[in-house]
Amino acid sequence: MTHPFFRAVLTALLACVAYGSTWAQVAHADDPFHSFAWPDLHKAYLGGEPFVFDARVQVSGPAFAEDPMNVPISVDAKDLPDVTQIVVLVDRNPIRKVLAYYPQQALLPRVSFRFKMEQASPVRAAAKTKDGVWHVGSTWVESSGGGCTVAGATRQDGSWSKTLGLVSSRVFDQSPDPAQSTNHGARLRLRVMHPMDTGLVGGIPAFYLNRLQVSSSTGEPLLKMDLFEPVSENPVFSFDFAQRIPGPLVLTGTDNNGNRVAAQIE
Repeated sequence: MTHPFFRAVLTALLACVAYGSTWAQVAHADDPFHSFAWPDLHKAYLGGEPFVFDARVQVSGPAFAEDPMNVPISVDAKDLPDVTQIVVLVDRNPIRKVLAYYPQQALLPRVSFRFKMEQASPVRAAAKTKDGVWHVGSTWVESSGGGCTVAGATRQDGSWSKTLGLVSSRVFDQSPDPAQSTNHGARLRLRVMHPMDTGLVGGIPAFYLNRLQVSSSTGEPLLKMDLFEPVSENPVFSFDFAQRIPGPLVLTGTDNNGNRVAAQIE
């Protein structure tokens, strides 16, 4: 006969397992990927605030990441009203938060960029609306992995110090037929040279851009971004404006070592 003490312990363990299983089923019920990481992501990066999985937040990426250090991803939440913030998360990365993007009134809630991926994973974008609700879209990207734990090309050849902080940019006309409209929007694409070290490579500490802002010539903020280690080396970003951009624009930013970025965008 089982000793009463051990029987009580066994009963408690079974109850915990049953509770945990039920909680997991509830937590993952609507998640298209049934990821065990999602409840932690929701709590840690979305503050445990109300959320819905929403097809209006479109996340586009490759079916297979041929280069895990440069995985292209696009987020489009233009069908949601009053988006105040977009957060990009990767369930299975050692560093899960990739960036937070704050579009201002002049911008559509869309952003494209590249990031580093450690293994095949759901890639998620959570768009927060003014009512305080997060709308979550996602896609699955296969990968051979290792993108977060390998030094970038400019780190390996030592050229990063010569190009650190250099900015290149271009504004593109987005209208298929500009003659049909005098207010047809624009796309801004910019690149900032930076090694974007994750801190997960032996002997190389974390060293990455942590903030970028684009402002009008009068100093009005047009977009803000908080960046984290998984953003790719020498990152390139694309943003869509609902209207023509009155230039010149001003780009400012910092990295986690206090280096500053400053450039004028014509």
